Amino acid sequence: MKVVLIGVGQAGGKITQRLVEFDSRMEFGAVKGALAVNSAEADLRELDLDTQLVGRDRVNGHGVGGDNELGAEVMQEDAQQVMGSLDGRITAEAEAIFVVAGLGGGTGSGGAPVLVHELQQVYGMPVYALGVLPGRGEGAMYQANAGRSLKTVVREADATLLIDNDAWHSAGESMGEAFDAINESIARRVGLLLASGEAVEGVGESVVDSSEVINTLRSGGIATLGYAAAPADEDSAENVNTITSNTRQALLSNLSLPNAVEADSALLVIAGQPDRISRKGVERARQWVEEQTGSLQVRGGDFPLESERLASLVLLGGAERSDRIDEFMERAKQASKQQERVDPAEQFHNEQIDDLF
Repeated sequence: MKVVLIGVGQAGGKITQRLVEFDSRMEFGAVKGALAVNSAEADLRELDLDTQLVGRDRVNGHGVGGDNELGAEVMQEDAQQVMGSLDGRITAEAEAIFVVAGLGGGTGSGGAPVLVHELQQVYGMPVYALGVLPGRGEGAMYQANAGRSLKTVVREADATLLIDNDAWHSAGESMGEAFDAINESIARRVGLLLASGEAVEGVGESVVDSSEVINTLRSGGIATLGYAAAPADEDSAENVNTITSNTRQALLSNLSLPNAVEADSALLVIAGQPDRISRKGVERARQWVEEQTGSLQVRGGDFPLESERLASLVLLGGAERSDRIDEFMERAKQASKQQERVDPAEQFHNEQIDDLF
């Protein structure tokens, strides 16, 4: 699946760079262009990507300080500059556009929905969002930002592939280590998904192509992605349980949006050496995914890959009927109320607090 990536904000830029690096390292050729957009000039300088600064007149390259309303305003004001930077990058070769952003910050959460809207007006291909939700411990401002951003971007995008930071955060990791690990996990999983259908070594019996990804995401709303891998036996008959076990783990333990199993559509991709892929295992796994998701649209296919392991990649479309989403939106609502109650500036005019002098 040939795509153009646009990273918005600090997290969006870093994830986009990881995706570009993974695609290049694996020689998939799925990423046909990439651009990083931010209001903080220092964040852009850290990236080995083409970049576009927005909001120079408003914030002088210093970022929007977590204010996602300001993030939306500067993106609206400089939208034509961003679209101009994309001229020549989005060609007929591309099959979709992904706008990548952390939904808790200022520029990403505010600017990404604006940019998705602008892209929808111009291009006749699907425009998807890849959004990252803040973890529970990341502060009220990030929760409130992400709640508002998620509601907006889901409305504007053809589908929103959602990553919950808490899903892949291991206990004991510092926040820096956690973000690095999460970004690497995103790059590996999403990179494999985007590479589906691209030219790779080996010929599978039923190779998945980009249309299967697009048709799975056509349900709209929220999508989630699961992944698991294990060593493979040289005899495909010995890999029935490997494939079914991987698929169970991908769906029940490793979804990017945990527990969002109920979905309108699903795609199961088995990656590995074609002669190690058990057809019986693939069919059993596909039927099991159908039972678990309640979807009658479970597509499947192989992804030939030179590896000693077999991997199961499960993409769910229309997965917004999830307790995890309800829980997060409630958290975001409470965070918004907390922000409204506590205005630090107003504390200086509080009659219930005595002056020192």
